[in-house]
Amino acid sequence: MLFLRRFYSKTGRIAHISKSHKPGDSLSIQGWIKNVRRLKNNTFLDVNDGSTSSRFQVVVPRTPENQHLSPGSVISAVGQIQVAPNGSFELHAQRVEMLADGHLQGGYPFSPKQHHPPEYVREHLHLRSRVDFIAAQMRLRHKAQKAIHDYMDELDFVQINTPLLTTNDCEGAGEVFRVQPDSEALLKQMSRSGVPVEQSYFDSKVFLSVSGQLHLEAMSYGLGNTYTLSPAFRAENSKSPLHLAEFYMFEAELAHLEELEKLAGFIEAMLKSVTNRLLEISSEDVHFCQRNSNSSSDLPWLQVPWQIMSYDQALQVLQDNKDRLKTSINQSEGFSKDQELFLVNHCAAPVFVVDWPTEQKPFYMKVSRTNPDRVHALDLLMPAVGELCGGSLRESDPAILSSHPQLPKDLSWYVDMRKYGGIATGGFGMGFERYLQLVTGVKNIRDVIPFPRYPHSCKM
Repeated sequence: MLFLRRFYSKTGRIAHISKSHKPGDSLSIQGWIKNVRRLKNNTFLDVNDGSTSSRFQVVVPRTPENQHLSPGSVISAVGQIQVAPNGSFELHAQRVEMLADGHLQGGYPFSPKQHHPPEYVREHLHLRSRVDFIAAQMRLRHKAQKAIHDYMDELDFVQINTPLLTTNDCEGAGEVFRVQPDSEALLKQMSRSGVPVEQSYFDSKVFLSVSGQLHLEAMSYGLGNTYTLSPAFRAENSKSPLHLAEFYMFEAELAHLEELEKLAGFIEAMLKSVTNRLLEISSEDVHFCQRNSNSSSDLPWLQVPWQIMSYDQALQVLQDNKDRLKTSINQSEGFSKDQELFLVNHCAAPVFVVDWPTEQKPFYMKVSRTNPDRVHALDLLMPAVGELCGGSLRESDPAILSSHPQLPKDLSWYVDMRKYGGIATGGFGMGFERYLQLVTGVKNIRDVIPFPRYPHSCKM
């Protein structure tokens, strides 16, 4: 255990040196050389170990033995901490060992002093964690997930690992990926009478999940409040900067929930709390990403109350301002991103659009008992990204659910839950990558996920 504590200690990581050390302390670090400056007597190395967007200066005597040190190489340095002229800590090294050569002249795609556009960096997925703004995004991604888990745990939600393989298309939009073994021999070996050969492994069509919602509902009927943060898959022919074929969804299901306004209140409180936590623990990376994306470091939506308007009110606002919109209004579909952002600007705050037309929403959303043409659904519209969350009260009446024309034939179990001790529930889903875009200002969703998958691109 002593070895493990030493091996996993934070104190040798550059991000924690100023908090855990003082001038004169001995220190050992490992990291990548980002830049080298050679003066008459000393060589100055800017070193980064992936724990921070800041670089740590290592000072070594300029000797023939140190001439081989170059950007991209990995080193281990041992010495004493001193205070640099600018007031920050630096390491005066007695010993520097090169652990690996960076081979910058041997085809390495990123020049140390050059700013590379995201499109170029994206062509080298296996190396892009070496690029500062991608490393910062990945650290933020980790901290944002932890903040969500901590927040939900404090509220006594139960995390559910919802399945990635499923027989249902939750949204009913048909944007699913089929799953089956690649081995024809295996499929023939497992074939059974009355089952198509391609379905012989599971005896039915199986898809990659588009949402864990239905499985969360099943768990909430016995556990109470539940949530998941899981991969989701959508087979859309879209290369927009807001869409991926594989992404992560944060979804929550609240038990004994009968008012849509309470769901909106929960979402607002959750997003503000998680974001404030992220700003508190990772402000350096947040601001680094915001500067890199040329976006404002101010997040004014944290300081104002969010608005609620009905779909009919939102539609009227858009119709009254149709000459100012870039896209035409189509009442048989949802709002375009242009229209969503117009509504946010109109309200001068994030806005929940509630009570949507029944024909625009999936079968599981609760139909208004006073107006069957409307369901108790909400979309949360935010600056820059447009729709961030979608949610609803769930239809709790088994008779109404059974008679819904869009109810898939293989979801009898979903109706059964309402028969056996059914409760009122409501919930929402949030695209996790869109949330990261919202906070950091990153324009393309492919730059906030480690390995983006989208049409015509599934590298590595």
